[in-house]
Amino acid sequence: MKRPKPAVVEHVMRTLAREIDGMELPAIEKISESQQEDPFQVLIATLLSARTQDATTHAASTRLFRRARTPKGMAKLSVKEIEELIYPVSFYRNKARHVKATAEVLATRFRGRVPGTLEELVTLPGVGRKTATLVLILAFQSHRHICVDTHVHRISNRMGWVQTKTPEQTEQALYRNTDARWWPYINLYLVTWGQNVCRPVYPRCGACAIADTCPRLDARAQAAMDASSTRRRPMPARPNRNRRT
Repeated sequence: MKRPKPAVVEHVMRTLAREIDGMELPAIEKISESQQEDPFQVLIATLLSARTQDATTHAASTRLFRRARTPKGMAKLSVKEIEELIYPVSFYRNKARHVKATAEVLATRFRGRVPGTLEELVTLPGVGRKTATLVLILAFQSHRHICVDTHVHRISNRMGWVQTKTPEQTEQALYRNTDARWWPYINLYLVTWGQNVCRPVYPRCGACAIADTCPRLDARAQAAMDASSTRRRPMPARPNRNRRT
């Protein structure tokens, strides 16, 4: 596919930067701000956030951090205690095991510190590429990574910036197709927009500030026009069956 024009990407990103001001931020962004971008708490909150609503993630993280704020302190909690603190996040039993195991690894192998490289982060229990890149962006202010979740994957494809099947493919395509100056902001802007406007079901296209650059919307409008034209097309005259030749 063609690389999107840099001017188009810039227009979208600058517009979203203005439009998301005042919108509800993703839970991890709130936690990052409130905890002064503490790498450990950003990491744990991101682990809890998978397939969980933001309000639930924020509440569970707050309860957990009241009990333990460091890898050493969290490693002392039992899995059962962690389960009770983070419930009702989705898959809370699996996540409780991952949280405890990650805290133990950090406390022993990494001397209580969260590693600052992608290669090391993905060795932690339950930490995949999406979690690792978000931690690097929020806690280590990385300008070399893009965090791709379902919102980023969906909107990037809707906008025609990529043509991909998986978030992993989308991440690599975005590295190729967008300027590096936008990489740290893509997740924040597209996730916030995806939660509030460009939703997976019933997107609010009429309220979208970047609708003028959306190929998906153009295609839908053209389809509607075609359908309308078909409905208005006059029916052919009925043949006169009594006419003799």
